[in-house]
Amino acid sequence: MVLEPVQPGLWLIILGAIAAVLGPLFGFLGGSMIGQGDPEASVNPMFLALFTGIVIGGIGTVVAILGGLRLLRRRAQDEAASPAA
Repeated sequence: MVLEPVQPGLWLIILGAIAAVLGPLFGFLGGSMIGQGDPEASVNPMFLALFTGIVIGGIGTVVAILGGLRLLRRRAQDEAASPAA
């Protein structure tokens, strides 16, 4: 078995997609575990955990998009470098 290197950008797509999916889920889970907290507090801990998860998911989405652009750019370079048949 021979391991072949993957194209640049593939790992960014995979890791970004995982962060985009799991970030909001873990934010919701963490917020549910924390609970409502103090009613007199200025920021609800449940809201803060969910908002943090959504921000992490958004960052993961941006990373996945950047990985996709890098992958497409590399494929375009490979097609331009290959001789025309």
